[in-house]
Amino acid sequence: MTAHSETALFRLIDNSATSPVILHAPHGGRSIPAEYLHSYVISPAELEAEKDIMTDHFTEVLAESVTGASAMINGLSRFAVDVERFPDDSEELNAVGMGVLYTHGSRRQLIRRVAADEREPLLAYYADYSARFTALVDATLAVHGRAVIIDVHSYSEHELPYELHGGGFRAPLCVGSEPFHASVALLDAVAESFSGLETRANTPFAGAYVPLKHHQTNARVSSVMLEIRRDVYLTEATLEVKPAGFAALQESLQALVDRLRF
Repeated sequence: MTAHSETALFRLIDNSATSPVILHAPHGGRSIPAEYLHSYVISPAELEAEKDIMTDHFTEVLAESVTGASAMINGLSRFAVDVERFPDDSEELNAVGMGVLYTHGSRRQLIRRVAADEREPLLAYYADYSARFTALVDATLAVHGRAVIIDVHSYSEHELPYELHGGGFRAPLCVGSEPFHASVALLDAVAESFSGLETRANTPFAGAYVPLKHHQTNARVSSVMLEIRRDVYLTEATLEVKPAGFAALQESLQALVDRLRF
């Protein structure tokens, strides 16, 4: 039986009783609670434009469209809290003001000054989200002895100034992973399922999300990041979906989940 858990800002679909696979869509949300908007030093129109540039558009729809997996879908904008960043100095994107609490935007421009009284509730959201995801992974491990996270993202066709590792070929599909959490069999399953797209490994983005409790300590938790170049399924200028491209992604993601379930 599928269990659903919802807050105003994220949705958890728990199929851990029947599947070891967990889909994760952390950057598809645009919501910023009204009580935090005063901290942004750019205009509302500029903030919306930043969301257009940096949101992983329709990745939440993609994750929800697939059957046979659990899912964690974040509705909060990454410009409020980025739930995938490391919460300490090990996060390399702190260097460009894009740690857990962004202060800078896609062009490395100042966009926000986080007030002291805002940090605690924003970081509490980060902690709650992380705890819910960890609990889902733990429940999945308890039933199946393994958990496989598919971390679903998108990225711009053109390099953006905030990127730390740009400059190379931007493949239709960038596959991020860490050797400790990604077996050859897992990466082969991705390649087979997305055989219609040219891929590159860990460029321009690398790694894949694993809850801190299990990161680099529990190899039973596998993870792979799918960074889909947006022009594969979206017209970036208008944010309109390309139906054929999106349908092909749905089919490929479903095929990957089906391969990994058993």
